[in-house]
Amino acid sequence: MIISASRRTDLPAYYSEWLMNRIRAGYCLVPNPFNARQMTRVSLLPCDVDVFVFWTRDARPMMTSLRELDEMGHRYMFLVTVVDYPRALGPGDLAVEDAIDMVRRLADAIGPDRVVWRYDPVVFSNVTGTAFHIARFGRLAVALRGSTRRVIVSAMSLYRKNRGRLQELNRDGILIQAKGDIVEGEIEGLLRAMVERAGANGMELVSCAETLDWRRFGVEPGRCIDNELIGRVFGIAVDGRKDPGQRPECRCVISRDIGVYNTCIRGCPYCYAVSDLDAARRRHMSHDSSGPCLIRVPDNSVVSGSGCLNGRRMC
Repeated sequence: MIISASRRTDLPAYYSEWLMNRIRAGYCLVPNPFNARQMTRVSLLPCDVDVFVFWTRDARPMMTSLRELDEMGHRYMFLVTVVDYPRALGPGDLAVEDAIDMVRRLADAIGPDRVVWRYDPVVFSNVTGTAFHIARFGRLAVALRGSTRRVIVSAMSLYRKNRGRLQELNRDGILIQAKGDIVEGEIEGLLRAMVERAGANGMELVSCAETLDWRRFGVEPGRCIDNELIGRVFGIAVDGRKDPGQRPECRCVISRDIGVYNTCIRGCPYCYAVSDLDAARRRHMSHDSSGPCLIRVPDNSVVSGSGCLNGRRMC
């Protein structure tokens, strides 16, 4: 089983101590997103986990634990988001030079094939138009040359959870454009430029969960959790079935996510995983890094799962 850590929150950046404690313990509890009293026990033992996929914008808190993960026999890779947006769009992002340095050091430690760069989401607005993205993406591609072989892009989607926050950006003079309002010629010009700049720096550029077909612009549909990439990097065979728990357009293969919604405190206005930033901050302040679950386990919780995955025995 692949462990996704996590689409729902930035575990490496904000909860690395909890994450490493749970890996050492060999399991964690994950609440049902729709009913927090329903808990699933998920094994994190090397014999049950094919690979950890760590999603983050700041891998630095995890980097001191890489040798320990290696010694425990774990396979892992990182999906690292690096964009260079105005502060209103990335209030908690690392300074771009710090982000570049982080990716370079991570690649030096584990190799560029295990570091996937996400330039995601691509936010179109009156201050982040085609020319903005071509310039910023091009600069980042040059800076990250040799530190990654793949970059994943997707256009920002509007959800109920992020619509209000994005509208509030009007106060800062930032007018967000929805996908349907973007002229196709702009998208084509941007994508062709991104493909060219990625290729010039030794990277393949693929899309993430796009409803539109970008192949005519040179962008193949990709997977963030990719069985073929995992197989090639680690020399193992993993389940190649599409994850039924993800959006129809998502091509990621089956994984088990161990994060919890409404726990990331970065404050990205386009984030779909946080509906209440104040609640996320309270959860972050009150979380127990030694506890089995990222958040407090409610009274009368029901825990399912034997602690192992794929029907295999505990190690």
